[in-house]
Amino acid sequence: MAPSPFIEMDGPQTHFPESRVLIIMTGGTICMQPSPDGLIPMTGFLDNAMAHRPSFNDKSAPSVKITACKNGVKLSLDTLRTPPSAYSRHIRYGILEFNPLLDSSSISSIGWTEIALTIKENYQLFDGFVVLHGTDSLAYTASALSFMMSDLGKPVILTGSQASIFALQSDAVDNLLGSLIIAGTFVIPEVCLFFHHTLFRGNRTTKVSASSFEAFASPNCDPLAKVTSLGVDVNWALVKRPTKIAEFQVTKYLDTAHVACLRIFPGIKPEMLDSVLRVPNLRGLILETFGMGNAPGGVDGSLTKVIKEAVDRGIVIVNVSQCTNGVVSPLYASGTALTRAGVVFGHDLTTEAALTKLSYLLALPNLKYPEITGQMARSLRGEMTERTLPSFSHPAGSIDSAVARLTTAESAFTALGYAISTGDIRTVGEILEGDEFSHQLLKKCDYAGNTAVHLAAVGPQSDILRDLLMRGASVHVRNFANNTPLYLAEKMGNDVCVRLLKEAGAHLWEAESSAKTSEMEGSVSTGNGFKEADEAETNGAVGDEEKSAVANNNL
Repeated sequence: MAPSPFIEMDGPQTHFPESRVLIIMTGGTICMQPSPDGLIPMTGFLDNAMAHRPSFNDKSAPSVKITACKNGVKLSLDTLRTPPSAYSRHIRYGILEFNPLLDSSSISSIGWTEIALTIKENYQLFDGFVVLHGTDSLAYTASALSFMMSDLGKPVILTGSQASIFALQSDAVDNLLGSLIIAGTFVIPEVCLFFHHTLFRGNRTTKVSASSFEAFASPNCDPLAKVTSLGVDVNWALVKRPTKIAEFQVTKYLDTAHVACLRIFPGIKPEMLDSVLRVPNLRGLILETFGMGNAPGGVDGSLTKVIKEAVDRGIVIVNVSQCTNGVVSPLYASGTALTRAGVVFGHDLTTEAALTKLSYLLALPNLKYPEITGQMARSLRGEMTERTLPSFSHPAGSIDSAVARLTTAESAFTALGYAISTGDIRTVGEILEGDEFSHQLLKKCDYAGNTAVHLAAVGPQSDILRDLLMRGASVHVRNFANNTPLYLAEKMGNDVCVRLLKEAGAHLWEAESSAKTSEMEGSVSTGNGFKEADEAETNGAVGDEEKSAVANNNL
């Protein structure tokens, strides 16, 4: 049978929705090109490395520009758009390049602050962010950013490559394309690291190979997502979400210069450790110990004595294991001696996470020594495994039998939507507490793309919306009409929900802001409020049918 001829399409499909992703380029192997002196960073990455690749450019309207901000200055960025993904969505993106581009071994707290503030400046303009970075210090940067950025509601994905994107055999294209698709498709509100088809929680990663394409691992935490031939398989039960009503914030001035890291080895002398602990202005030490947290006590306990004296001087010492897998625990006498000396056990923290976490806590104003050691011992951003005790009890008997019979996420969401529409906060709580699919319900949507937050934003009971936000539901997801929950709440005149959503960091999308401006101008010229603007239906506005469907929750 003769092969079918290649059929050239007339042009790109334009009816698919677009997400917007900002790529922040700091440097690294991914953007390097050969020179007589070896690999050197190259500027103009969008045109030179991406524009000619079909997977990054669907050849649509090359003149489309997007606004971005850098150091308080508004910039107009050239953009490209991906072909529609398996999720029927285009990703439009532009690139902000650091000047100068850095080798990853040169990154420091100054660079981390610049990355974090760039994300902060552009937070309301984009759905997600991809940071291109060298691999040598990538795990350190991912860990640092996770602590610097609190109440994050959008994906921040760091990636790089083991070989330049211009090399014949390279992992750069897969790493960059996978990061773009995930950042523009899924609301995973964490600082992540994407490498070799795998999305990791950033502060759980460590580099395990200098040459293999599978260069990173997350030894004590499963991946957040895996890319396969069928799409992206997200482990939603593992994804961390903000669980308080607060806006996205950035903590600056995280500085590792006040923290040291020392690896214990057989025969180490107390004088060696003491010399490190007496470095001027040192405030913390990450101690890499044997196995489950063991270290030699020294002759007559001299090593332990040096540690105890440093703790008494106010230096925070954190114990992490040299082993890739496992946790530190005072199981043996040598580990117990460290605990008695005041050393904080870091459980299953990586060295990268321990170092950046301690630097972050030391940078917080007015945080006392007991508070720092207390927070080092518990999880702040999912960087360590929470210790839980088993609980044995009979199944709760108070949950309504109809709720108890729910067997699928679809039926559970139907019941949840009905409870939201009727203002039944008790049933909402019972469904989310008692259903095995509860982690899926917060991201599931109805036929119009409305999540539980969309429904609650127009519902009669604002306390339901508050409960959903406290459980980690996202305020940034847009429905099939490209509308956010905040937009719907404003359209319905639900002032309490509007205020609540804004307190949780919600903001209008660009098209919604334009539609709102048009509506306000129309209301001034006609004197009919929003009615005429509703009938005109500008780009991104919600039609009457959809508003009725959302308000009545016709699932």
